[in-house]
Amino acid sequence: MKAVLMTAPGNPEVLQMQSIAKPAVPPGERELLVRLVAAGVNPIDTKLRKRGTFYPDNMPAILGCDGAGVVEAVGAAVQRFRVGDEVYFCNGGLGAHPGNYAEYTVVDERFVARKPDKASFAEAAAAPLVLITAWEALYERGRLQPGEKVLIHAGAGGVGHVAIQLAKLKGADVCTTVSSQEKADFVKQLGADEVIFYQQTDFVQAVLNWTNGEGVDLAFDTVGGETFHKTFPAVRVYGDIVTILEPDANTVWKAARLRNLRIGFELMLTPMLQGIVEAQKHHAEILEQCATWIDEGKLKIHVSQTWTLEKAVKAHQLLESGSVTGKIVLLISD
Repeated sequence: MKAVLMTAPGNPEVLQMQSIAKPAVPPGERELLVRLVAAGVNPIDTKLRKRGTFYPDNMPAILGCDGAGVVEAVGAAVQRFRVGDEVYFCNGGLGAHPGNYAEYTVVDERFVARKPDKASFAEAAAAPLVLITAWEALYERGRLQPGEKVLIHAGAGGVGHVAIQLAKLKGADVCTTVSSQEKADFVKQLGADEVIFYQQTDFVQAVLNWTNGEGVDLAFDTVGGETFHKTFPAVRVYGDIVTILEPDANTVWKAARLRNLRIGFELMLTPMLQGIVEAQKHHAEILEQCATWIDEGKLKIHVSQTWTLEKAVKAHQLLESGSVTGKIVLLISD
């Protein structure tokens, strides 16, 4: 089968299309052999490509956590799926298990969800990592409740654009930061109640104005760096802030301490990295619920660009440019 292999850590050119053996048939007892139709491209892919995977001894590696495709074979103990089912999932791509920049993959049925009927394979492949990240950050780490006010940084991005929608589905009021009028129009269509042009406006003051000086109940940081600690004064006393990035050594914690903020960290890769099966099953449950919302027209995944598998280098270059709205997807087969 064709697959894009990461041959060594480095620039995008270390991604090379090669022919490798197709996974064995039949797959393991609880596994599915999936013919991949599309694979999502995420920032974790570019970070692993640059610095090396979590398992440097397992090289070359196939990147790509997000996949969508059609079940081609099932293990003897598989109960939830059958040949021909359309599925989507977040699995592999971290170095221990092959990812989805390939024509086929094998995945445990417990970690897989049915593909939304109303979503294309490209949209489905773009969805899992960002949906799970936003869900856990807002609903589980941040304990978001109906009627609360939430600040979502970079609302036009991959995680941000689904976070806005999940917050609105919970009944929250949403404020978000963007860099352009085009992105402002985009997030308003998603339901954002207040849009802040962070390059021209002090976002903290804008949030305080929006909340009558109190601050938001929950802030969701998808940017990191200075943005993380600069957000502390925009959160109400005893409020929550959740980040998907590791705070840097220069983080100024004083405002968070004085406001008694609850700090949450969201890394949806933890279950895969630590082999926590129940948590991986929970991720599939999240995707099942989101599939229902997508089919009901309550949730949309925005794919800004698609590229063929052979163009994985270009996809990485574009993602690293930092100007992408929504998601980039690799198309593998029809």
